[in-house]
Amino acid sequence: MDVHTVTEGAETFTANVYLVTGEHTVLVDAGTMAGVEDVIAEHTADLDAVVLTHQHGDHVGELDAVLDRFDVDLLAYGDHPRRTEEIDDGDTIDIGDERFDVIHTPGHADDHVSLVSETTIFSGDVVVHDDGAFDDGSFGRTDMAGQSREVLIESIERILERLPEGVEHMYAGHGEAFHGDVRAVIERALERAERREPKYPE
Repeated sequence: MDVHTVTEGAETFTANVYLVTGEHTVLVDAGTMAGVEDVIAEHTADLDAVVLTHQHGDHVGELDAVLDRFDVDLLAYGDHPRRTEEIDDGDTIDIGDERFDVIHTPGHADDHVSLVSETTIFSGDVVVHDDGAFDDGSFGRTDMAGQSREVLIESIERILERLPEGVEHMYAGHGEAFHGDVRAVIERALERAERREPKYPE
């Protein structure tokens, strides 16, 4: 299973967009980088599906362009006019060469899900490796309308409860991909979130 960050080098603000190739070629999120569909086409002529971690604008800005170019299924937890398959906590999805469990992880967004296999997690924005606020274990912001630090903490705890011991690759919505002791990174993110201090002090 190969994972390509197709928004690498983007000059506009965007979430990370991951193209996962293998038996099931899947795009995780769509981002806001104009021309992302062209970058995807440099790697593959066909997609099997697009999966959304959540529907904040920086994750779905170019979604229509991707769906129009590749005419694929859209899998999402939250309602979307182009969704073809609803996913829910406890479902499984084939991505690349692995099967991923869907974990509902709200707090940063009500419709947020994380995707976990025996080796890999696509964590969206709920937990990231580095984002300018913290390095080596950070968490999604919870200071905007509809967000909740308490719910986010519960979501990170849920990830840790269901995270297989062999997970060593983390692909988050922002920051760099991480390869190593993913559980330790998520535990540090949880510890920092539990301080209940503003993530971005004014």
